[in-house]
Amino acid sequence: MVALQSATPSLGPPLVFFLLLVVTGVVLGAAGSAVVRRLSNPVGKYRLLYAGVLFPFALLSYGVLALLGFGSAVAATAGVTDPFGPLLADVTETLAAGTVWLSAYGSTIRGVRAVRDIDLSTTTALLRMARYVVVASSTVAVVLLPLRLGPAGVSPLGLAGVVAGLILVVVVASPWLVAAFRSTTTPSESARDRLATLRERAGLEVRDTLVLDTDDEETAAVYVRGPPGYRRLFVTSTFLDRFGDETATALLAVQAGHVRVHLLARRTGTVVLGAALLVAAVTGWGPRWPLLGGAIGVVLVGFWLSRRGVRAADDVAADTVGSDMVADAFERYADVHALEPSRRRVPNPLSVNVALGDRIDRLRGR
Repeated sequence: MVALQSATPSLGPPLVFFLLLVVTGVVLGAAGSAVVRRLSNPVGKYRLLYAGVLFPFALLSYGVLALLGFGSAVAATAGVTDPFGPLLADVTETLAAGTVWLSAYGSTIRGVRAVRDIDLSTTTALLRMARYVVVASSTVAVVLLPLRLGPAGVSPLGLAGVVAGLILVVVVASPWLVAAFRSTTTPSESARDRLATLRERAGLEVRDTLVLDTDDEETAAVYVRGPPGYRRLFVTSTFLDRFGDETATALLAVQAGHVRVHLLARRTGTVVLGAALLVAAVTGWGPRWPLLGGAIGVVLVGFWLSRRGVRAADDVAADTVGSDMVADAFERYADVHALEPSRRRVPNPLSVNVALGDRIDRLRGR
């Protein structure tokens, strides 16, 4: 991170800015929640609030605190020097940005609880989100450390390779990282037998399965993570409780489609290549603006390929269990989450997903 002060940084000014950002996050989250609750399809709008307003605000807060040298000031005040000083600085700044995110997110929990009619306590939701923040902050700090120490001895091309390598390592380690982010349990014998039958019908092969406890927030999710040979299936407790066999089979078939069309590889490749070009541009390895333009182009093309992959995965699932069965499953998924399937006349070029309503309409028209 780049500190504004050349001498030992003072902790006072960045600490004041940090507190102001936290307060602003509380106000922003509360105001956004008040507006969203009055809109149609509020559950979907809450997702837009998180992705389009609150998360970018947390990223902006990270940039402001980094420029003010907040992490360096904390490390200097604590008397921590190289090589641990930069690591402490990065952890401090990412945790501070995570705290800003928590302050904004916490202001929306009451509204989400109301629109979804669920019994989710604010304390429980904040503790679970805090676990995400701590693990993510530690991971980001480790990723940033070679970039912070690297320019003195590593070429820009080498740094781009480091970024790509670290992202790939994270993807390979994702079965264990998810377990670190969330509390998981092994399925009961009856659930294991049921899932084995459903996976066989859906054409999904995995090495093992873990269950995520979501009884409070009632989030019915399923996804596969891991490299070939060690793919792990994650299902939530709500998925097992709220979905019948046909719906669960169809959603598992969609995940099998994601594996078959290499959807995760498309998204990972986009991140790796885009990040490598971005690092090369920032570190001066080549012409800055062409490299930045290339990074933007890679992201746009990668997102387009991702959306094509989503449709192709739906086709795989439809060929396996039937188009209507998959469409019914998507509608049931929307009902469980009090979500109105959205539709778009023009695809969002900055989205890796296809609007759920468009996916349903496409399946109905097969």
